[in-house]
Amino acid sequence: MKKLFSVILLAVLVLAAANTAFAAVRIGISMPTQSLQRWNQDGSNMKQRFEAAGYEVDLQYANNNVALQVSQIENMILNGADVLVISAIDGASLGTVLAVAKDEGIPVIAYDRLLMETDAVSYYATFDNYMVGTIQGKYLVEALDLENRTDPVNIEITAGSPDDNNARYFYQGAIDQLMPYIEAGKVVIPSGQIEFEQVATLEWSSERSQARMDNLIAAYYAGGRKLHAVLCSNDSTALGVTNSLIGAGFTKEEFPLITGQDCDVANTKNIITGYQAMSVFKDTRTLAERVVTMVQAIVNGEEPEVNDTETYFNGVFVVPTYLCEPVFADINNYEELLIESGYYTREQLQN
Repeated sequence: MKKLFSVILLAVLVLAAANTAFAAVRIGISMPTQSLQRWNQDGSNMKQRFEAAGYEVDLQYANNNVALQVSQIENMILNGADVLVISAIDGASLGTVLAVAKDEGIPVIAYDRLLMETDAVSYYATFDNYMVGTIQGKYLVEALDLENRTDPVNIEITAGSPDDNNARYFYQGAIDQLMPYIEAGKVVIPSGQIEFEQVATLEWSSERSQARMDNLIAAYYAGGRKLHAVLCSNDSTALGVTNSLIGAGFTKEEFPLITGQDCDVANTKNIITGYQAMSVFKDTRTLAERVVTMVQAIVNGEEPEVNDTETYFNGVFVVPTYLCEPVFADINNYEELLIESGYYTREQLQN
């Protein structure tokens, strides 16, 4: 009996020690800002899933302040982070603090924004960013019937932030879809602004995209020229463009097709009311779950699953990446994608 009791006691102690060690695993999560809805959702989803899996979580938002993000990551390292999950404000700005993490043996997962010019990033988890742009471009090609129409359409372009590596992937994916029709004369850019540097929007700012659209309307559309579509890389820039168009007196009947990304509440409401055509849906729950799975593999001494080892060169090496697949929401499927899936409640999308 004593021997049996000793075996049971030993098993209990081993299990308790294992649980204690597992619970002590600390995850530092650095998000760029709380000013955009999607980053609040990303941070919240990851925190909930990590804590449900038994990890300790230090979640910080840097308010689009690079120096603050560096400081927050430094504190995560000092406070004993075992793994860092980082979505950078500026992907090339964190080299020094990431070097410290590497020296401390802390694995780093780049979350939805690639960490540039460093060898101190272990993995990258994101959606297929080129595909995001491809989806937006294809949507306009089909919605405007560019393959069959003979009269040209007028389009303007609003891209993302130049300090976000993803912004160029979004832009290029869309432009590659539209370029054959631009070259054939079926798509006209009246402003002539087509290069990424001309159409980029610092910090993905709604205010900046609205101000730029105000200028484009005044310069190229004040005389009654029809604007058929505005290719916007994400929802915050789309919101600024929409506000500008409404302010300039565009009616719903003559409203151009507006693309977006993230299915933010305000933009989804605009889809429902007819002021935005579509938004690429990147289910943050899917990405958060993938990152938790990657961290669990790292903690267990295993190699996390990746599905891309060729695309994401960060200036130093190609970062092993897991790509999640995006889809798009429009008036025809938003209920199924966003409400029936539990992403939003119907009440959240009511005007």
